[in-house]
Amino acid sequence: MYSKKTKKLVIAALMAAMTCIATMIIQFPSPVGYIHIGDGIVLVSGMILGPIYGGAAAGIGSMLADLLSGYTSFALATFIIKALAAITAHHIYQLLSRHFNNKKNRIISVIAASVGGGIIVTSGYFIFEGYIMGYGVATAAAGILFNMVQNIFGIILSIILMPILIRLPEIKSVMNLEN
Repeated sequence: MYSKKTKKLVIAALMAAMTCIATMIIQFPSPVGYIHIGDGIVLVSGMILGPIYGGAAAGIGSMLADLLSGYTSFALATFIIKALAAITAHHIYQLLSRHFNNKKNRIISVIAASVGGGIIVTSGYFIFEGYIMGYGVATAAAGILFNMVQNIFGIILSIILMPILIRLPEIKSVMNLEN
């Protein structure tokens, strides 16, 4: 009844909202911002929806969380970094899923994609804070540890969510998975 593009758009809007909520609801303050679980949704968005819809969902949801949480100076950088993380996760997931295509080994694709997206997040904020915001390399380097902790939360959440989500018929149809 609905086109694949319409389904992807609706799921992308849902993922953007879930990213924003997951980022804002559970926040652990750190010296360089806050640690949250929203990155798990960012990564899953890329893996499920692809580079365009997944990147947009990840970027928009994360940017909204920054805007609503008072981190407006980070909002544009967050949009770009989280969109790139989702895009990276998508490409790694797609590449490895061809080799690890059974359900048991698909987790390898999810882990590798999540780690790849996490590297983008950590390096993106390092570059933004150290060079664009002018905090300096030492201050930006202090944020690496906190971003890595956040990445671990994101990786764990994506490992939990992906096997559940790819069973849903709506997700299967937008991912071109066989029933």
